Amino acid sequence: MKKPGRKRASRSDVFLLPNGIAARIEREAEKGLYIGIVPSIAGAHTQAASLDQLQINLKEVVELCFEEMTKEEIAALPEFVGLQSFSVAV
Repeated sequence: MKKPGRKRASRSDVFLLPNGIAARIEREAEKGLYIGIVPSIAGAHTQAASLDQLQINLKEVVELCFEEMTKEEIAALPEFVGLQSFSVAV
């Protein structure tokens, strides 16, 4: 729902985020689906049977989220720096 006084971004607006958008991808054990979550954008998550389809779905969900965000909110998204992987003893 559009909030009064807020100018939302539209599909015609072009946003080039310097380092792109980072998504966390997990594989659901029971059905084997790939789950994609964009941590920096509330509500930006989707699933698919293949990684190729997941990327298409993630782009679509981010575009839909951008439609609900102002240009200022989009510009304020955090910069993706990188990932760290590590192990712990259990």
